Amino acid sequence: MENKKADRRLRDAIRGCLFGGAVGDALGYPAEFMREKEITAEYGPDGITAYERDPLARKAVISDDTQMTLFTANGLLVWETERSAASPRQYVARAYRDWLMTQESSLRAVQASERNTAKGGYSWLLDVPELYHRRAPGITCLSALGDSEYYDDYVKEKVNQSKGCGGIMRVAPIALDHHIGGIEEVDMEGAQAAAVTHGHSLGYMTSAVLVHIIHRIVYPPEGTQMTLEEIVREARDTAAKIFAGDPGLLKMSQVIEIALEQARKSREKESTREEDLNNIHRIGEGWVAEETLGISLYCALRHQDDFSAAMIAAVNHRGDSDSTGAVTGNILGALLGYEAIDEKWKKELELADVILEMADDLYLAAGTQEKEPYHTRAWKKKYVEMRRYEK
Repeated sequence: MENKKADRRLRDAIRGCLFGGAVGDALGYPAEFMREKEITAEYGPDGITAYERDPLARKAVISDDTQMTLFTANGLLVWETERSAASPRQYVARAYRDWLMTQESSLRAVQASERNTAKGGYSWLLDVPELYHRRAPGITCLSALGDSEYYDDYVKEKVNQSKGCGGIMRVAPIALDHHIGGIEEVDMEGAQAAAVTHGHSLGYMTSAVLVHIIHRIVYPPEGTQMTLEEIVREARDTAAKIFAGDPGLLKMSQVIEIALEQARKSREKESTREEDLNNIHRIGEGWVAEETLGISLYCALRHQDDFSAAMIAAVNHRGDSDSTGAVTGNILGALLGYEAIDEKWKKELELADVILEMADDLYLAAGTQEKEPYHTRAWKKKYVEMRRYEK
C-alpha cells in the first residue's frame, strides 16, 4: 500500500512539474513584451488571470519554452532507453537540434527524412504538427544550435557569453530523471543542458539551482522533510560549492536572498498584488536567467499553497512573462502535484495530451533500474524508432 501511495505521489509530482510549467508559459505568453499599463488596459486591473485563446489554434498556446522543455525530456528518455556511456547532455543537445528543425523546416520535409542519423531525427516529437509553429524562439538558441559541433563539456566550451533565460526555462525534465546520479551530478547536468546554448555562468548556474530544487521536491531524501525555503538555500549552497570561485555566484546569491526575504515578509502580512509587483521589480524583469530564477522563486515561495495565485503573480509584470510563469509552474507544479492544479488550467491548453504523455514516460523511466526495461510497442516506437506512437 505504501509503495502504491509513493508511486501515485511521484507520478503526480512529475506530471505537475511538466504541466505546471506549460500552464505558466501559456498564461504568460500573450503578455510577453507588454508593459504593466498595457496588461491592465487589456485584461483589467488584476491583469491576465485566465488563458487567452489563440484565434487559429482555439486554445491557449505554448511558446518555445514548453516546446524546448518537451525536447529536453525526449532527449533524456532516449538516453534512458539506450543507457550508453554518453552523458545525458549529449542526447539532450541532439534533441535541441531536432527542435531547431521544427523552427526552420516543414513537417512534411522532416517526416520524409530518416530518423536517428548524423543529420538528426532523434525525437518522436518531430511528428507533432503543433511543434512546428514559431513562438518567439530565442535568437541565442537559434544561433547556438546552428553550430554543427557537439561537445562533451558545454560549461567549459562556452559557446557564447549569453546569460539569457533561454536555458533555465527548459531544463526542468533533468530534475525528474532518477538515474543521472547524486544531487551534484543532477545539478551539473542541468547546467550542461543550459550551456548548450547559453555560455555565461549565470546562464547555466541558475539552471543547476532550479533542477536541484525540483529534484529535492520530487525525490526527497529518505527520512527528511525539507521546507521549500530549506531546499532553496541548499540549492544555492550546493551551486556555490560546484562553481566555487565563479564571479557570477555573488549576483545569483543576492537575487536568491531577495526572493527568500521578500517572500517571507509578504507571507507574514498577506501582501497585495501591488506589493508582489514591487517585489518582482526589485529582482528585475526576467530577461536574464538570474532574474527569471529570482522572480520564479519569489512567486513560488510567496504563494506556495496556491498554484493559481503564483501563476498570476508570475506573469503580470513587465518582462519575460512566459518564462517566469513557466519556471514558477515547474517548481510549484512539482511541489503541489498535478491533481492540485485548478481545472481551469487543464482545459484548452495546447498539447496537453503530449505534455502528460511525456510526463508519464518520465515517470516510467524513474521507476526502473534495468538496462532495457521497456518492451512495449509504444516505447520502442518512440525511443528506438524515434516515431510518434498512435494507437
